[in-house]
Amino acid sequence: MLQPPLDDHLLYEPYPNSALLDCWLVSSNSLTRNILKKMRPGDESVEINAILNPPYWEFGHLTWFHEFWVHRGGQISSPSLLNNADNLFNSSVITHQDRWAITIPPLDVLLEYNARVMLKTREILVKSIDVEKAYFIQLSIYHQDMHNEAFAYTWQTLGYPAPFEPFSKAKLVTNKACSYIHFPETNVMIGSERKSGFIFDNEKWSHSIKLAAFNIAEQAVSNSDYLEFIESPTNQADLNPVTPPMYWKKERGLWYQRYFNQWLDFSEFEPVRHISHIDAKRYCEWRQLRLPSEHELSLLMSQKQNDWQPSHLWEWTDNLFLPFPGFSHDPYVDYSQPWFDGNYQVLKGWSIFTPERLRRSAFRNFYVPSRKDHFCGFRTCLL
Repeated sequence: MLQPPLDDHLLYEPYPNSALLDCWLVSSNSLTRNILKKMRPGDESVEINAILNPPYWEFGHLTWFHEFWVHRGGQISSPSLLNNADNLFNSSVITHQDRWAITIPPLDVLLEYNARVMLKTREILVKSIDVEKAYFIQLSIYHQDMHNEAFAYTWQTLGYPAPFEPFSKAKLVTNKACSYIHFPETNVMIGSERKSGFIFDNEKWSHSIKLAAFNIAEQAVSNSDYLEFIESPTNQADLNPVTPPMYWKKERGLWYQRYFNQWLDFSEFEPVRHISHIDAKRYCEWRQLRLPSEHELSLLMSQKQNDWQPSHLWEWTDNLFLPFPGFSHDPYVDYSQPWFDGNYQVLKGWSIFTPERLRRSAFRNFYVPSRKDHFCGFRTCLL
C-alpha cells in the first residue's frame, strides 16, 4: 500500500540534536526575559504606532506562539496554560490597533507563563525528538529570535537604551571609493532544497534561473555617500526632496547620528542605515545606478566574505515579495501567504541583531517600501 506523501515541513532535515535546540532555546528566551526585566518603569507604555507593538503584548505573543505550536499542536481546542491567551496574543485574529485596547496581564504573570511553557519544551528536549517536533521547536525559536530583533528596532525607534549587545559589528571600509564585482551571465539555483535543513515556506522550492551579467557594489552605500546625495543641488531643488535619515541631526555645522539613546559622532564610512526602499531608489536614480535584484544579492552573499563587504544591515532589493513557483504554505499559514499581495519588498542579509542561526543567503525578509525603522541599508548595481 502506498504511503501518502509527507507534508513539506517534515522534509526539513537534518535538524539539530536535542542538546543544541535546548541551547538555542535557553539563549533566545533568556535574552527576551533580560530585555523585559531591564525595562525602566514606564517603558512598557507605548503610544499606538503602526510600526511597533506594546512590549508586554509582544512578549506574551511570542510565548503564546511557542506554546500553541509546540504544545497545543496548533489547535485552539487544546487549552493554554494562561487563561484567555488566545484572545490576548493570537496575532492572526487580534488587529494591530486592538493590541493597545486589550488588558494585558502584568509582567510577573507573563514571566511565569513564559517560564512554564519553556520548561515543558526543555523537558521534551531531554530525550530524542522526531522531525515534526524538531520543526515546531525550531520555528518557535526562530520566531522568538525575530521578535528579539524587533525589540531592538522598537527600542531604537523610541530612543530607549540598547536592549542587548549586538551579535556582530560591521567592519568599516577605509576609503570612500566603491568598486564593483562583475558576475557573468550564469544559471543559478534560487530557493532552498528538500532535505537541506529548516527553511521557511517562502523559500520553497529550489529552481534554476538564468541570471544576466551584472556588476554589484562590494560594499553598501555609506553615510558619506548618502549625505552627498541629501545635500546635492538636485535633491535640494526637488519639490519633494529626500530628507536626512530620521536618526541624523546637524548642530553647529556637524552631523551626528543616534544609536538608541546616544548621539554619536557621524561616521562617514559606516553603512547608512534606516533608509526606506523608496529613498534608496531615489538615491540610485540620482547616482544613475540601480538596486540589485533579490537573486543578484543572493548570489553575492553566497560568495566568500573576503570577496565582498557585508553591511550587517538588512539590504533592500528591487523584487516584490512573491511566491516561488510551486509555493505551498506550511502549518503557520500567516508567515508568508498573506503578504504576497505586491505591497512588500524583499530584503536580504541580516542585521547586527540577527543571530547567526538565521543568517542564510536563502532567507527572505520583507517589509513595505516605506519602512525604515528596522536596521536596513542598501547597495547598488551598475546600469
